[in-house]
Amino acid sequence: MRERSSPAAVAVLYILFFALAGVTFWRLWHIDRTPDLGPDPNAVPRTVAARGDLAEDEKSTIELFKSSSPSVVHIRSIQSRSNQFGFQMNKVESGSGTGFVWDEKGRIVTNYHVVKGAQELQVTLADHSTWKAYQVNYDESKDLAVVWTDAPKERLRPLPVGESAKLLVGQKVFAIGNPFGLDQTLTTGVISALGREIESVGGQAIKNVVQTDAAINPGNSGGPLLDSAGRLIGVNTAIISPSGSSAGIGFAIPVDEVNRVVPRLIRNQKDVRPGLGITEVPEQLAKKRGVDGVIILNVVPGGPAEKAGLRPTRRDPRGRIHWGDVIVAIDDHPVHSPNELFEYLESNYEIGNQVNVSVERQGEQFKVQMALTADNR
Repeated sequence: MRERSSPAAVAVLYILFFALAGVTFWRLWHIDRTPDLGPDPNAVPRTVAARGDLAEDEKSTIELFKSSSPSVVHIRSIQSRSNQFGFQMNKVESGSGTGFVWDEKGRIVTNYHVVKGAQELQVTLADHSTWKAYQVNYDESKDLAVVWTDAPKERLRPLPVGESAKLLVGQKVFAIGNPFGLDQTLTTGVISALGREIESVGGQAIKNVVQTDAAINPGNSGGPLLDSAGRLIGVNTAIISPSGSSAGIGFAIPVDEVNRVVPRLIRNQKDVRPGLGITEVPEQLAKKRGVDGVIILNVVPGGPAEKAGLRPTRRDPRGRIHWGDVIVAIDDHPVHSPNELFEYLESNYEIGNQVNVSVERQGEQFKVQMALTADNR
C-alpha cells in the first residue's frame, strides 16, 4: 500500500516551490533592468543647461577684479649665495609677496617684511613683464615699504585711494594678491573689526588696523584690501593662524595711515611726528592727581606751546609744585593721555598744520591756535 505524504512534507515542498519561483522571477526582473555597463558607441555629451544671467553682486565682483587686478604685482626677493667652497655665487629666491602700483612713476607699495633683507628685488606686473627695483624706502614700525622700478608709465595702473576712517564693521571687502607671479587671486569677506592692534616686524605696535575674514595667505602680504567701489582701504599685512594659512583672521594697515606714510617715504623724510613743543607729566602721575588730560611738564624754547603762552610745571622759591596747563583736546577731539595726544597728532596732522588746542588752567578752559612742529624725541 502506497504511503501518503505527511502534511509537513507537503508544506516544505510548497515553500521550496514558491521560493524557487520568487528567485527566478527576481532574477528575470533584475536582468531586464540592469544598466548596460559595457561601452556605448552612441554616447554623446549631455545637453548643457541654460545658466541665465549672473547675479548682480557676482557681476560687481567680477568687474571689480577686472578693473583692479592690473594694479597688483608680484615681488621676489633675491639673495646671492656662494657654494660650499665659497666661490661661485648663485642667485636664489629668499622670499616673495604682493604689492600694488602707487603711481605712474613706477613706485610700488608693499609690506616691509616682504622686502626685508633683500639684496635684489624683482617686480612682476600683471602683464607678466618683470622689472628690477633700484631703490627701496621703508618704515619698519609701520611695516610699509616703497619700491622704485623703471616700468614705463603705460604699463602702470595706480589704484584709487579710499579712506579708512569711515569704514564700518560688516561691509564687504576684497583682497587681491599675486603670490606666485603667475596670476592674481581674489578672496572676499567682510570687515570683522576695527581699531585692532598688531605688532610690526620691528616690535612696535601698529594701531587701528582693519580685521577681515577675507582669506589672506602669506604670499598675499603687501597686497591691497579694497572696498566694494574698488578703492584701496588697506594693505594686507598679517594673519593669525597656527598652520600659517588663512584661518579667517587677517589684518590690514588702514589706508589713512598708508596715505600718510607713503608720501613721506617717497620724499625720503625721516619718521618725525608732529608735536606741540612740550614734554608731558607721566600719565600715571596725572591720573593720581585725578587729571583727565595731558599736563605740560616743560615747553621747548621757541616752540609752538611757548609762543602760545602755555605754562609748564614749575616750583616756587619755597619748593612747592605749581602744575602746568592741561591739554584736553585738539580741534575739539578729546585727549586723555600723552599717548592719545601723540597718536592723534601723528595720525591726522603733519608738521606745519595749524591746530586749535583746548587748555585748562586753574579751573578755566580756553583755546589757543598753534602750528605743529617736529617732535624729535
